[in-house]
Amino acid sequence: GMAAAITARDCGLEVLVIDDQPAPGGQIWRSVELTTRRDAILGPPYVEGRTVTEAFRASGAHYLPGAQMWQVEPGFRAFVSRDRQAQIVHAKAIILATGAQERPVPFPGWTLPGVLTVGAAHILLKNAGQIPVGPVWIAGSGLSPLAFAFVLLRAGGKIAGFLDTTPAGQWRSALPHLPGALRAPGELSKCLGLMARLRASRVTTIRGVADVEAFGTDRIEGLRYRTRNGTTTSVAAATLLVHEGFVPNVHPAMALDGAMTWNSAQDCYQPAVDRWGETSVANLYVAGDGAGIAGAKAALLRGQLAAIRVAEKGGRLTEQLVSARASAIDRQLRRELAARPFLDALFQPRPQIFSPVDQTIVCRCEEITAGEIRSLANIGCPGPNQIKAATRAGMGPCQGRQCGYTVTRILAEAQKRQPSDVGFFHVRPPLKPVTLGELASLHEPVAS
Repeated sequence: GMAAAITARDCGLEVLVIDDQPAPGGQIWRSVELTTRRDAILGPPYVEGRTVTEAFRASGAHYLPGAQMWQVEPGFRAFVSRDRQAQIVHAKAIILATGAQERPVPFPGWTLPGVLTVGAAHILLKNAGQIPVGPVWIAGSGLSPLAFAFVLLRAGGKIAGFLDTTPAGQWRSALPHLPGALRAPGELSKCLGLMARLRASRVTTIRGVADVEAFGTDRIEGLRYRTRNGTTTSVAAATLLVHEGFVPNVHPAMALDGAMTWNSAQDCYQPAVDRWGETSVANLYVAGDGAGIAGAKAALLRGQLAAIRVAEKGGRLTEQLVSARASAIDRQLRRELAARPFLDALFQPRPQIFSPVDQTIVCRCEEITAGEIRSLANIGCPGPNQIKAATRAGMGPCQGRQCGYTVTRILAEAQKRQPSDVGFFHVRPPLKPVTLGELASLHEPVAS
């Protein structure tokens, strides 16, 4: 989003940036402007964001921090709330830079206090400099839990154990993609380096974990894990951090009926976009991980491409200039994406997370279990929206962000269909909770 704004302003466009957060930086560079005390802990990739935020601040883009866009109408009219007041913004083009969210992983006990995602723990460290009290258990697969484990240790935290849920032998499916990954040696060395450091560390590591369960009365008191050989172990635990990869935040694009495609390598839906990030809805673009998981550096480049295309359509750049600038960005983007097929294959989620046992709560907002969804799965071969109508799953404040993929997967399994054929919830506005007071404050602007 910042890269798109900087580039668009450089092309002479009028830009308004609507940001959920109180300061620029997004999820990766959250709070990067506010302190340098944690630079050594969070590392160089985090510090790099300070240069980008400085350029964004100097770009001249209009910036609305702490604001939420909760509806967009074709044309475009965007409905935005800030400080309990709502307004309507007219725009000729919209670039959605909504990023990614951690893949929801329903398992028994995942709603207990003390069970968090790795991303949530990372946010606490970035925003408030806080780390969990006492040793924590980390369960998951991918680079994010590996990286956070060492960030936590640098911050003075303790790790009780690391439960590696990466399926055994997955390197075989990743190996064919290794030659391509060698074109992005930075990402490849980061991946292999983190894995080697974990092996060399004194952190207790259990590999081949297939299932995890948290238990306790008012909060997590312990966890059980089962390895692929069938061995089940119970241990005491006060904090459990989980992570099974990222998925694009596609709700805004879905709400505008943008075409979606199923990414089988990343097990998720993503907007169908062209080279510039433009969706099937004219002048609606998706930049960054919201268009497919690729990482922070690729997100910057995608933001630049979207802004260049908007500028060209607006008559601010000639076709020749656009071609020259885009070609250079494309070359960089190809290098950044070179390692992605290898990483996607190496850390593809284990099948168990898509098929939780019946007693597992799937929809946290409405407390709907996997068993309740399965009981309806073969009555008339319903889709996600029929399940929503019958159970209210996906109708809570999160609008299916936490349960949508699990509902799709349960239906696909029960009906012996592909997830891409089952589909996803129909996303309807408001995208975020909005009060009656905010609705009452709406008025048409004098100027766009």
